[in-house]
Amino acid sequence: MRRKHCEITDPKEIDRILSSTNIGRLATNGADGYPYVTPVNFVWRERKIYFHSALVGEKLDNLERDPKVCFEADIPLAYLDTGHDPERRVFKLHQLYHCVIIRGTAHVVPDGELKTDALNALVAKHEGAQDFEPVTPDMSAYKSCAVIEIEPVFISAKSDLAQNRTDEERLAIAKYLKNRSLPTDLAAVMAMGFDPEDL
Repeated sequence: MRRKHCEITDPKEIDRILSSTNIGRLATNGADGYPYVTPVNFVWRERKIYFHSALVGEKLDNLERDPKVCFEADIPLAYLDTGHDPERRVFKLHQLYHCVIIRGTAHVVPDGELKTDALNALVAKHEGAQDFEPVTPDMSAYKSCAVIEIEPVFISAKSDLAQNRTDEERLAIAKYLKNRSLPTDLAAVMAMGFDPEDL
């Protein structure tokens, strides 16, 4: 990773990021030689990615031909507009974020316990609660959907929280974000290590 100051190596932080966002992007190798990127709802379970799919489609065709994939998930935080820079320089525009990139292999999970467990984990994650009708193999929709598992080969992660700025610049950014108060600004301030109440 080029920006080592942004690198995340703590598995618990990687788990947190992957558990905190619902949409990831799956890149497969297309038959035409071009990468094919698809947004998918996913769950990170037992150090693997699971998502559901129709039984037919381009991504499944691509996976059957070549199981090597790249998967990316991110949490956008605050966008630093020109207002945060006293000189309003456009080259100071910046996005704060967390992201995880997984290179690995993917395959369709056969009907059975793992598929059932993965579907229930997906529902639980996206519903945000456990009080839903559990998925069972006898449901009519069960056989009409596929579950894909991604086995990671290599995981990289980073958080861009203005770590390469001076302490004074980071404090100024945190104060700016607190005062601007857009929906993700306070989350960015706290991710940067500041308590908004102290600013």
